[in-house]
Amino acid sequence: MRNEDSSVQATFNGIARRYDLMNRLMTLNSHARWCKEVATFATSGHGASYLDLATGTGVIARAIREQSPESTIIGADFSESMLEVARTMEGNESIDWQFADAHELPFEDNAFDGVTHGYLLRNVSDLDQVLNEQFRVLKPGGVVAALESSPPSDILAPFIRLGMKVVIPTLGTLIGRDRPAYQYLVDSTLGFLAPKALRLRFEQAGFRDVQVKPKFMGTNMIWTARKPG
Repeated sequence: MRNEDSSVQATFNGIARRYDLMNRLMTLNSHARWCKEVATFATSGHGASYLDLATGTGVIARAIREQSPESTIIGADFSESMLEVARTMEGNESIDWQFADAHELPFEDNAFDGVTHGYLLRNVSDLDQVLNEQFRVLKPGGVVAALESSPPSDILAPFIRLGMKVVIPTLGTLIGRDRPAYQYLVDSTLGFLAPKALRLRFEQAGFRDVQVKPKFMGTNMIWTARKPG
């Protein structure tokens, strides 16, 4: 594991217990609804096997279960602390929780009908490798659906950036009890690729029909794409 990946892993291990609460606060209680949208697209092809990467406490994985009760679902993360929380949460019993590094997935080629993830791509050290791995494990015709943060870019961008720099670390101090971790989340969002550049990376990995839907003044995006088949 790369040093930068180890640092990110330690960050998420440290905030696992309050991760869902902070997501609700930072998105004004919109996070769960966005995750359901991700799950809805992933299951729209009526597949039978799904992989939720960077699963955290399993918000997207549980939404997939609600929409596809008979399917096989793996929730994977490289934070053991996140997985510990996920395994003990009500409603998570029928999901297979596994440790996995998104850069090198321990799954066969063409294994899944859908791959989902939330806030994964801004945190990886090799974005192209991570997208290539998702493409590899998807079946032909399979879909990827993802919730990802995005640097604001419209006329309000300077004010949104300022708000993020002040509000999120403050919440991280008072609620998350880990200001550096939430300062990292701000920095990783503001330093991440703009949607046009990220779309290109999806396409370079082989995905087609790449679509994006802005949320929350453009600071969050729901991405969808398909593996040709």
